[in-house]
This record gives sequence, C-alpha cells and structure tokens, in this order.
Amino acid sequence: MNPLLQESRDYNNPPLFSKITVEDFVPAFKELIEKARQEIDEIINIQEAPSFENTIIGLEFSGKQLDRVSAVFFNLNSAETNDELQAIAREISPMLTEFSNDILLNADLFKKVKEVHDNTDRSELDPEDLTLLEKSYKGFVRNGALLNDIQKEKLRKIDVELSQLSLEFGEHVLAETNKYEL
Repeated sequence: MNPLLQESRDYNNPPLFSKITVEDFVPAFKELIEKARQEIDEIINIQEAPSFENTIIGLEFSGKQLDRVSAVFFNLNSAETNDELQAIAREISPMLTEFSNDILLNADLFKKVKEVHDNTDRSELDPEDLTLLEKSYKGFVRNGALLNDIQKEKLRKIDVELSQLSLEFGEHVLAETNKYEL
C-alpha cells in the first residue's frame, strides 16, 4: 500500500519517509485530489442553509491529507531534490493549481461562503472562529471569486503559467547553488 495514502489523524507523527518511494507521489496526489474534490462537492451539495459549521469548518477540514502529502513532497523537493522529484513537481504543480482554482473560483461554493460571511452573528464566534471566517472569505475574494467568467478563465491560465515559472525558477536557483564552490 502507498504509505502516502495511509490516513493519519495524528499530525504530530511524521510520515515514514523510509517507506516512501518516488513512485508513490503521483498516484497519491491524483487520488487525494479526487478525494478532496469529493469533500468540496459534499459541502456544495449540503441541502441545509449554509452555516459556519457546515461550510467554513467543512472547508477548513477538506483536503487535509492532500495538504500533508503536498507538504512532504515539496519539503523533500526543496531539501533533497533530484531529477525525478523535479519531474514530478512539474507534473503535479499544474494539477494542484487547477484544483485550487476549481475551489476558489467555484461560484456555488463562494455563494455559500459569502452567505455565511454576510449573515453570521459575529458576537457568537470566538476570536479564532472569527479569524477563520474572515480569512476564508478574503481567500476567495483575493483569489478571483468576484471576477466574471472571462476574467476567471484568464486568471486560471495565469495561475498555471505562474506555477510552472515558479518551479522553473526554483530549479535554476538550486542548480546555481549546487554549482557554487568556495
């Protein structure tokens, strides 16, 4: 079994790096992106009125396993990279960017987030929940949720190009760093 797909509820325990192989990453990313999409779809399809619990908290906990695998991969890619890891990064980066855009530019999901943001009695929220509500709403707005469809499509293209260029830049910096001799 792919060690990256073993669900861990205890985020204080690090992944078993000795059991992870390079071949584990792409299948894990594909499966976990699909799982996270399903979690988002569940939030969108809730028949109850949007609430802090079923929308904001639901969003906060969706995709946690994907976040964990992303952290493992990109930390390895930064600290101990090789040609294989860099090739995987080039493959998964557009997938992750597309997934992120699919969430942040989803009109139905944003409608629910906005409804919770606009109609929640803030006096009933503790400071942490209030911060989460504001950050969730602003995250959507700052990432294009209020754009029209043409602007959203343009933003998607820019985001994909930016993710590729960021990876390429990192690879060049790393190559130059590795060439340096004192």
